[in-house]
Amino acid sequence: MTITKTAATPASRPARGVLTGVGHLGQTSPPVAAAGRRALLARRTWAYWLGCAVFALILATTTGLGPHRMWGACATVGYGTAATLAVRNSPGWRRAAAWAALLGAVLVPLGVLVVSGAAQSEVGVVERSGALLLHSGSPYLPHPVHTVDYDPYLPGMALFGVPRALFGDGPLTDARVWFCLAFVACMCFAGRRPAGDAVRWRLAAGSGPAPVHSVLLLAAFPAVALPLAVGGVDLPVVGLMCLGLALAGRGGSGTAAGVAMGAAAALKWTAWPLLPVGLVLLAVTAGRGPALRAAVAALSVAAAAVVPVALADPHAFVEHVVLFPLGEGGVRSPATSPLPGRLLAVYTPDGTALATAGLVAAAVGVTVSLLIRPPRTVRAAANRLAVGLTLAICLLPATRFGYLVLPLVLAGWFRYTALGPAHGEDRWLDAEALG
Repeated sequence: MTITKTAATPASRPARGVLTGVGHLGQTSPPVAAAGRRALLARRTWAYWLGCAVFALILATTTGLGPHRMWGACATVGYGTAATLAVRNSPGWRRAAAWAALLGAVLVPLGVLVVSGAAQSEVGVVERSGALLLHSGSPYLPHPVHTVDYDPYLPGMALFGVPRALFGDGPLTDARVWFCLAFVACMCFAGRRPAGDAVRWRLAAGSGPAPVHSVLLLAAFPAVALPLAVGGVDLPVVGLMCLGLALAGRGGSGTAAGVAMGAAAALKWTAWPLLPVGLVLLAVTAGRGPALRAAVAALSVAAAAVVPVALADPHAFVEHVVLFPLGEGGVRSPATSPLPGRLLAVYTPDGTALATAGLVAAAVGVTVSLLIRPPRTVRAAANRLAVGLTLAICLLPATRFGYLVLPLVLAGWFRYTALGPAHGEDRWLDAEALG
């Protein structure tokens, strides 16, 4: 048999159109499609910042809380400026819009509130707890009388109040500054990709937004920007939760993921649902050995922070950390958002028991779902955790709408950062908008 070699000839223009799915069939050519996507991105960006400005203006004119009113006034200007800049269909203008939103919604109100000393009551509670921890070994007042005497957080949260206890009053010792730093640092590390994944990402999808740019956009989102400025204790919690999930999804030995999850669990009860979800994810991605090491690390870190304080004054620990959040302490919790658990506790006989039973049922349901269909990706685990937290927040007898920032950040962050090569060009457009 004789094989004749012939030089390969390039495909004709119509043939190339058939192979690529664009061109001669009347479909949009790639440059035109890219331009259309840029125009669509510009319109969406403008509408997004305008919606944020409307929200901030409504809050500024309706709230009775001074720090929130200050934030609303500053954020309205920042978001309005961002919307104006985003009208221009240019990467530079969209980048300027993002920075204007961050400046008006986070940096300016945070600076004004820190200098003036105005803050949510949580900030004062955490700073007092830091001083108590240093002087008595327990962050909890033994005989709380008023609402602000209660500290419903786990002992790890008191560490954010230690700088003020050690170095006195000052802008850099304000607990909010340390909340912000912890949140931003955790989210930056959570957004990083392992070296191999980063190489595959660049080859398959082009350049995507760097972690710091993603975090800046997240920080400018109203549900995050408001607590950053006025003093939301949930942000360092959700930052560590995201970091723990991200590390669990990368596999490895499991120790780093366990330390991050244990640190989150040492801050607040709402972080504890992270442990089963993160450990199941780690077992799927890396095996039982790393999952077991992560469990040991997480429980060790949490126990090191909680157990000594609980043993130092068991009565105060239970009163502050168990009874008060459930609405059963000596003083009623001010967390009174009209969610199902709160409505049951107030308007139904034995409503607190019913709400608690619903909370237990939701926890059992999420646990069963982990056993039947364990999450195999970080995004799936984050979604499962977000669902569980949403149910828990809705069923707690003492609850607030502000707690919903936890599932919101979990679901939104990993949805954004988990976009794959199929969305590469959209990611490139986002990166272009952010610089």
